[in-house]
Amino acid sequence: MMIFFYCSLAISIITIALTIYLFLGFKKIKQLSAQPIIEIQPSVAIIIAVRNEEEELAKALQSVCNIKYSNCRIIVVNDRSTDRTAEILLDFKAHYPNLMVTTITTLPDGWLGKNNALYQGYTSSAEEWLLFTDADVLFHLDTLSKALAYSVANELDHLTVLPRVISPSPILNSVLATFTIMLMLHLRPWDAKNPRSKAYVGIGAFNLVRRAAYEKAGTHVRIKLRPDDDLQLGFKIKTTGLRQDVLVGNEYVSLAWYKNLRQFMDGLLKNSFAVANYSTIRAIANIILILIVVALPMPVMLIFGSTAIRLMACAMLLAHVVYMTVIPPYKWWYAFMIPFAGFVMAYTTLRATWITLKQGGIYWRDSFYSLAMLKGKD
Repeated sequence: MMIFFYCSLAISIITIALTIYLFLGFKKIKQLSAQPIIEIQPSVAIIIAVRNEEEELAKALQSVCNIKYSNCRIIVVNDRSTDRTAEILLDFKAHYPNLMVTTITTLPDGWLGKNNALYQGYTSSAEEWLLFTDADVLFHLDTLSKALAYSVANELDHLTVLPRVISPSPILNSVLATFTIMLMLHLRPWDAKNPRSKAYVGIGAFNLVRRAAYEKAGTHVRIKLRPDDDLQLGFKIKTTGLRQDVLVGNEYVSLAWYKNLRQFMDGLLKNSFAVANYSTIRAIANIILILIVVALPMPVMLIFGSTAIRLMACAMLLAHVVYMTVIPPYKWWYAFMIPFAGFVMAYTTLRATWITLKQGGIYWRDSFYSLAMLKGKD
């Protein structure tokens, strides 16, 4: 019982300290909405990879085409779509002269489809800046202008924006809140701008990078088999010694990532093992860490603990409630879902590891990639 007490005390102190650390870190990240409108517009190529995106494409593309930025070109790379994507793109191209459509019919060996599509978009461009984004992202009219103003004023090579994630599922939204906390602790994005820090950041919804910096970091050629290409692009840029930073997007960058929890869990199958660099030992360690730090403490302490231990659990919960109340999306009850979200993430990581090992690789967009290939051994 004494061991249980001291373990609970340690976990409580660590949890509350991390919550305070997260709050202070998040508050260091500036708001995109607070940035000025750029006066002298550098050239920008907005590069979007699409594959069978008919459901969300028109709405997202409309927001991109309506952006108030005269010196930009939109390059949409249609990667072997078999639905109405090509038809939608043809209609948009007829109405927007700054929209260029590139069609890919075959996937070269040794590439993931999206990574190849983004790279092909780059080869079709000549602009000073490149904005890599996804086909389900919605932009405010001034998003690009404000992002460039901040990037130029701070002499950045890479800027990413934390998007507002929209889902019709309250359960998924609550899980995403915990997922975001875990990701923030892993990446520490508020320190990405510090050249002495190892922290880095990259987000698929908004990766704005100076062309010269993208080329210096090795382009997507260096990450052509990484399903977590957005994070890896940020990592390569940071380790090359270039300057990067992050802003909070809120209503300026938003996306409907997944519609329900099942889609979210299935969508992470291709990424969860990659985060551990396809190391089984590291993946198991990640699972154990999630269980010990996120999923188990509050339930175990509340169910099996003494009065003192239960009070510690309540203190942890209160810290979570305060955090969820003052940090977007401002839903206090998400704090009660943290243990459930922890079990979801642990299960998803375990499932992704098991399936990848069992089938010897991953299936993504109807293509199979062996573990040997993903590890660069093939």
